[in-house]
Parts: sequence; C-alpha cells; structure tokens
Amino acid sequence: MVPTRTAHRPVVPVVLTRLVALLAVLLAALAAPAHRAHAAPAFKILAFYDGTYDAAHISFVHEANAWFPQQAAANGFSYTATNDWNQLNTANLANYQVVMFLDNYPHTAAQQNAFRTYMENGGGWMGFHVAAYNDQTPSDWSWYHETFLGTGTFRSNSWGPTSETLRIEDPNHPATAGLPATITSSVSEWYSWQHDLRQNPDIDILASMDQSTFPIGTDPNQTWYSGYYPIVWSNRNYRMIYNNFGHNAMDYATNTTLSSTFASPQQNQLLLQGLRWLGGQSGPVTPPPTGATGPIRGLGSKCVDVAGASSANGTAVQLYDCNGTNAQSWTVGSDHTL
Repeated sequence: MVPTRTAHRPVVPVVLTRLVALLAVLLAALAAPAHRAHAAPAFKILAFYDGTYDAAHISFVHEANAWFPQQAAANGFSYTATNDWNQLNTANLANYQVVMFLDNYPHTAAQQNAFRTYMENGGGWMGFHVAAYNDQTPSDWSWYHETFLGTGTFRSNSWGPTSETLRIEDPNHPATAGLPATITSSVSEWYSWQHDLRQNPDIDILASMDQSTFPIGTDPNQTWYSGYYPIVWSNRNYRMIYNNFGHNAMDYATNTTLSSTFASPQQNQLLLQGLRWLGGQSGPVTPPPTGATGPIRGLGSKCVDVAGASSANGTAVQLYDCNGTNAQSWTVGSDHTL
C-alpha cells in the first residue's frame, strides 16, 4: 500500500509573487511625478515704479524691490514689480488685490481710468512719498489729488532727510494694531500739502509728526519748527494707505545711499499690517527679526554690494551680480532692519 502524501503549495513562489507586486507598486509611486502642495498667496501685490528720477527716489525703489519680496515670502503674499505702466489696465489689475505706486503715478487717461475703476470696485492701494507729488494748479488729475489723496498741491518739504517721532493718531485701525502711542520713523525727506487733512471727513489720519520731534530738517532754510504734518493716512471711501516717507538720505556726489527706508521695525510693522488690511487680511504681524545675516537682493539677479568689500567710511554701495561673497553679506540689526 502506497502511503498517501499531503499536497503542499510551494511557499517560495507565493512570497516572491507578493514581493514582486509590492515592488511594482513602489516603483510606480516613485516614477509618478511629485506633487507638492504650495499654498496660494493670501493676496497679490503689483508695484509700479519709474526708477529714473532723483537718486534718493531710485535708491528707495531698489530697496523696496528687495525688501517687499522678502516680506512676501515670510508673510504669505506675493509681490511683483514693473516699470511698465501700461500694465495698469483693467484686465491685468483683476489679477491683483493690491497696487503700489513707489515713485510716481499714472499720467495717461487710459491708465488713470483703469486705476480709478479698480479702486472704486474695492481694490487696494499703497503709495509712497513722491507718488503724491503735484505742483500743478489745477492738478493734472483732480480725482487723484483732490478726492482720493485729499492733498491738493505740494506746498513745501523739509531738508535734509531725517528720522522723526510719529504719533499714532488712529490706534484702532488694522494698520496700527499693537503699536505704541509714538514710534520712530526711518530717515526721509517730508512733504507738506495745500489742504489740511484734518478738515476732510473722508480722511483717516493714521500717523502724524509728534510735536516733540520739532525742529524737522537740517537746513535752516527748509526746517519745520511747528505745525501739523500728516504722515500716513487712509481715505474712508477706498481701501488705500498713503505713506509720506520713501526718500533715502544720499551722498549725491558719489551716489551713495546713507539710510534705509526700512530701518525702523515699528514703521515696518505699520507697513506690513497696512498691506494685510489692503489685501483683505487682518491681525497684527511681528516685525522682521533682527540679527539675520545674508544678501539683500535687488532688481533682477542683482544684490546690494559694498564696493571692494571695503568697510571704510564713504565706501560706495552698489548693485552687482549676486556672488555670495562678504561684500554682499548684510546683518539685520535693531537700528538697520532691511
């Protein structure tokens, strides 16, 4: 009698089959294109500039186009800058929540009409210093200078550029949240205007020159000794903020920048909180930390560079190809936040 044998399934082939199947799944996963989740920016900024008139204004434009992208990366918004004012059109503006004027304003009828329509439909705007300058009577754009800004014509300026004490006039505005009663500004030349903005019910003055800061200026013939000077304000009928500052101190003989518009942490906080409000966000922000070291990127692929990596007084500061050398290593300090 032949003994009955129990049939056994081969174990090794089954295990190998399963391993091959698992390996195939892993290889397919590795071969598939990687998809990383990138959060959409909370809001998008389109900044316009000329960058062609007055070395101090050009210096500010270069700084702004380096500083705002850094803050965009840190605070979740996007920043695009252009000197092509023809991009100020209705179709293009529909892609952005905030428009900036860094050193001028539109002068063609098509650009002006597009901007006015954008603002009247709820768009956001932030302007700096010379973006409000107008010495023509009547104005070349009455709606902008009279209704929107409320300033009328330029009246006078202080000289030379100075850092001043600003009084927070409206502590309840989202742009001023968490700021003390007075803050220290960065260095700037300052403008005064034809109209007293305190008499305009549409204007909400956010910050003005504190009376303790007088005299303002270094040239006795262009120094302000008293008066009321609004510095940051909004128009209640629009989502807008105008900043009087945006003119660096310069050695005009050597074209050397001597100050930074972004040297005041409290002023920077005011700027960033104002941008969040303009972009439809809310809540205070923390000013950029001090002590960070690295390059400051300028226009295109350029970095802010010290000529010859020199530390001597009066050394030229310039834009140069980014190269990672010590000539382009900057430390953000408590008195020079860039």
